[in-house]
Amino acid sequence: MAMSCDVVMTRSVWSYNLEVEFELIRRVIGFFPFISIDTEFSGVIFQSHPTLRQPQNNYAVMKANVDCIHLIQVGLTLSDYHGNLPTFGTSHRFIWEFNFCEFDVTCHPHAPHSITLLQRQGMDFHKNRNFGVNIVQFVELMMISGLLCNSHIHWITFHGAYDFAYMIKVLSHHFLHMQPLLPPNLDHFLQLVKFFFGQEVYDVKHLMRFCPNLHGGLDRVSESLGLDNSARKKSSRRVR
Repeated sequence: MAMSCDVVMTRSVWSYNLEVEFELIRRVIGFFPFISIDTEFSGVIFQSHPTLRQPQNNYAVMKANVDCIHLIQVGLTLSDYHGNLPTFGTSHRFIWEFNFCEFDVTCHPHAPHSITLLQRQGMDFHKNRNFGVNIVQFVELMMISGLLCNSHIHWITFHGAYDFAYMIKVLSHHFLHMQPLLPPNLDHFLQLVKFFFGQEVYDVKHLMRFCPNLHGGLDRVSESLGLDNSARKKSSRRVR
């Protein structure tokens, strides 16, 4: 039965508390094996052609974008089989928000409307550049935390191709000594997803295709299923 506590605290992760936060994740990963991931990046620059919607064409467009733009933020939510989040013995539930330092809004490619939207949501690009996490250190700690290459973990996304694409680009470069680019074809990409994230990877947006009564975005789907989506609708507090 899911816990009744309403307050969800976002643990904001920067370079100075990265190791501490990953140690917390390592301690509880065995009890919370369902991981939801969401990313923020500097927008989509290349668009697919309306008449070219085959999987390989869609992958080529995603690769073109991911190869040239930067990851800005990763959100992770850990839950157990009943949907409970870690509490660490407190009266609050916790999720994580990792902020990265690589993106420089003054010189790196980006979609201006995406940057404007992120700024309206409170993103401070100057703070990210000065205090954000180094992406290489992030994936190294991610590997030893138990999040990756772990057959007991279930990964969940919503329209998450880009979420995994950014992770695969960095992971394959660092651990497999590949170029800091996505692999050239979709099959190789999917093999790498299985290698790092395992067989239990679910995209809710894709699963909706097999549920005729489910439509729209994540909020609407949650409503249709009668799920508690208060953490998304309320402004969760932050632990910095």
